[in-house]
Amino acid sequence: MSHLTSLVESLRAAGCVFAEEEAELLTGAATGTDHLAELLARRVGGEPLEHVVGWAEFCGLRMEVGAGAFVPRRRTEFLVQEAVALVRPGGVVLDLCCGVGALGAAVAAAQLPGVVELHAADIDPAALVYARRNVAPYGGRVWEGDLYAALPSSLRGRVDVLVVNAPYVPTEEIGFMPSEARDHEPRVSLDGGADGLDIHRRVAAGALPWLAPGGHLLIETSARQSPSTASALTSAGLAVRAVTSEELYATVVIGAA
Repeated sequence: MSHLTSLVESLRAAGCVFAEEEAELLTGAATGTDHLAELLARRVGGEPLEHVVGWAEFCGLRMEVGAGAFVPRRRTEFLVQEAVALVRPGGVVLDLCCGVGALGAAVAAAQLPGVVELHAADIDPAALVYARRNVAPYGGRVWEGDLYAALPSSLRGRVDVLVVNAPYVPTEEIGFMPSEARDHEPRVSLDGGADGLDIHRRVAAGALPWLAPGGHLLIETSARQSPSTASALTSAGLAVRAVTSEELYATVVIGAA
C-alpha cells in the first residue's frame, strides 16, 4: 500500500468526505514523515483542515489561519463580490469583525495594487496575528478593540466600503453546528446572542459617523434573519437593500449612507 493510499484510508475512516484532496494538502504542508503523522493525527482528531495546514482558500487567495481562528467560509465570497462592485479607486475599505482579515484582503486584491486604503479591526488578538499577515500585501492597517472603539478617529467620516461578517448564530443554535466550528473556532466569532443579531444591531447603530457620504455598509446574514438585519440598518438611517446568491447560499444586506 502506498503512503498516500494509507493517508486516504485513515482520513476516510475518520469521516473526511474529500479524503484524496485532504491527503494531498496534508502531504504538501508536511516538512517530513514525522510532521505528516502529526498533521494527520490532528485532522483525524477533528481539527479543521485549514487549521492543520495553516491556510484557507478564499476568493482564489491563500489566507493564513491557525488554531483558535475563525475559518473564512466560501459563502462569504459573495459579500466580497458585492463590495468589489462598490469600491472606487482611492476608496477607504474597512473590514470590521475581520477575524483573519480575509474579506478586506480579498476586496483589496481585486483592485489594482495600492488603489484602496485598507483597514481591519477585531476584538480577538489571536485572529489579528493572522489578519496582519493577510492584509500586509495590500498595505492594510490592523486595529484591535470592540467594533468602532478599535478605530482611529482619523477614519471617522471616511469609510467608503465597510464589510462585516460578524457572528450571527443564535446562542442556543451553536450546539447544532459542526464540531469543527463548535470545538475549534472561538466562541466570539460564532455567538450572535439570543436571536443571533446582537452584533448586527451594534454595527448598524454605530456606522453612520464612520461612513463617507455615499458610503456603503455590507453585512452577511442568513435568509431567515435578513429582514431583521435590514431593519437594524434602516433604523440607523441607511438606505437598505438585500441581495442573495443561490449558488453560494449567501445573503448580504447593504446599507447606503
